[in-house]
Amino acid sequence: MYKPGGTIAEALGRIQTKSYVLPAIQREFVWKPEQIERLFDSLMQGYPFGTFLFWKVEAATSGKFKFYDFVLNYHQRDAAHCPELGKLHHQSVTAVLDGQQRLTALNIGLRGSMAIKQPNKWWTNPDAFPLRTLRIDLLAPSSPDEDGVRYRFKFLDDGQVARDEGAHWFKVPNILGMEDGPAMLESLMERGLSGEALKGAYAILDRLHRVVNSHNLINYYEEETQDLERVLNIFIRLNSGGTILSYSDLLLSIAVARWKQVDARAEIHKLVDELNRIGTGFALSQDFVLKAGLMLADIASVGFKVENFTTENMLALESNWLSIRSALVRTVELASSFGLNGQTLKADSALLPIGYYLYKKGAPGNYVTHSQFASDREAIRGWLVRSIVKASGIWGSGLDTLLTALREVIQANDPGAFPAEQLRQAMSQRGKSLTFEPAEIEDLVHIEYGDKRTFPLLSLLFPFVDLRNQFHVDHVYPISRFTPRRLQNQGFGETEAEVLARHANTLPNLQLLEGAINNEKRATMPMAWLAAHLPDAASQLQYRTLHELGELPTDLQDFESFYAARRDRLRIKLTEMLGGPVSASAPPVAAE
Repeated sequence: MYKPGGTIAEALGRIQTKSYVLPAIQREFVWKPEQIERLFDSLMQGYPFGTFLFWKVEAATSGKFKFYDFVLNYHQRDAAHCPELGKLHHQSVTAVLDGQQRLTALNIGLRGSMAIKQPNKWWTNPDAFPLRTLRIDLLAPSSPDEDGVRYRFKFLDDGQVARDEGAHWFKVPNILGMEDGPAMLESLMERGLSGEALKGAYAILDRLHRVVNSHNLINYYEEETQDLERVLNIFIRLNSGGTILSYSDLLLSIAVARWKQVDARAEIHKLVDELNRIGTGFALSQDFVLKAGLMLADIASVGFKVENFTTENMLALESNWLSIRSALVRTVELASSFGLNGQTLKADSALLPIGYYLYKKGAPGNYVTHSQFASDREAIRGWLVRSIVKASGIWGSGLDTLLTALREVIQANDPGAFPAEQLRQAMSQRGKSLTFEPAEIEDLVHIEYGDKRTFPLLSLLFPFVDLRNQFHVDHVYPISRFTPRRLQNQGFGETEAEVLARHANTLPNLQLLEGAINNEKRATMPMAWLAAHLPDAASQLQYRTLHELGELPTDLQDFESFYAARRDRLRIKLTEMLGGPVSASAPPVAAE
């Protein structure tokens, strides 16, 4: 039988006083800002809110379990996890088994904020995460849009609000402390609203006030058992459909319940955060760490399947955790030393066989830097880059079967050297060859700036570049010179200008430059930059030879000859490195 739980404001009050808590088996908050905005619109439109499943934990037993608080001010990098409450002694609480995402969304929208990384900014940049609070536009039209959204909720910062002159944004958290009726009307008049605008704004604000403070929208079913095993079974049955909770979340939940010495939740989240802070930042997930745990602990199948969630398997994962953790840190450090990061690592799963190899090897802390392991690192780099440059998707379908097979190859070989060739053979037998056909080589020759494969491809072509510093993909001839207006001013026709602009953004006009040097170079033409950066003619020639630049025209009239010559050199080089034997003449180029 379901029970009434009062208003949203009352539920948030219980969160604030730690009466509502999250059990350790719960996952993290995963909703995006758009989902929270949509939830608030649904509430305003009177759509069903759904029921909750609560677990009544009595004061006599609450100290046996670990609990977490709800997220309030979400920061994607620095505060993405539920704060730990620790053990509660002699205090009865209500643990939320189903409804965490909705309650957290309400908590953030009505009491807190969100800081999500903005596109094209580094994870290490503090300005990449602007703090935004939920707002509602009181002047938005009341008619629904094509998605059925009627009320305009958005997470915005103060700068965005100031620039949106056609809206009147109200901070949603202010509704909790606002009086309704005349006081609300007066506050809107003080904001400069009048006439029809005032009438419409008041109607929206009054509805928001009633939804939050007056309507009894919280309804719940309460489980009263104090047996964690029964609660865990309820949780799994409730969430094992695959749509509400992923199998990796279930694995984490069961690890939390089964591990005896290690706090699984805290350890795994701490490791994910640590891995993502290595180098210039990665975007690895809980899924990655848990699948790595299954693979490195030699659990029969690396898939997120219910039969893998046994007590025996979870204890095996716990007993090997420190070694697994160390191997994953070494793995991501190694990937970072190859110049990879969250923006250039196309497939996280490609790191898992490397992690397993380093785990079996017992790779020491200096593995990434010591000259003793240089040839081993080079073998890993060549294999890894090939696998992530492949356009056909090595790490897509059949992933669990492939990972299990690659684990068997590593088990069967001497851990003293990375078995790159044996791994390639095993992959080829499963239709995931690392050999590139001529058509694939041609695709790589025309790969564009911004493609995730571009950076690793350039690192493969020019292995002498030390990528331990921050390197950028740079245009040899500055892309700013290839705008239609600039090209037409130099006498190029419209069609010719389009071809030039397209060519300027592909591999033959790309190179790797250290971040600081790239910022310094910017719009400088290549010969002028070389003359300033390497004033010695012999050094300039050596640089052009190493980077397969050839002759560098001083203007764009001869850019096409530079482009064609470097394209052909890179095609031959890629064929030698990735494909079969190089023919005497280059393969025909597709019409462009």
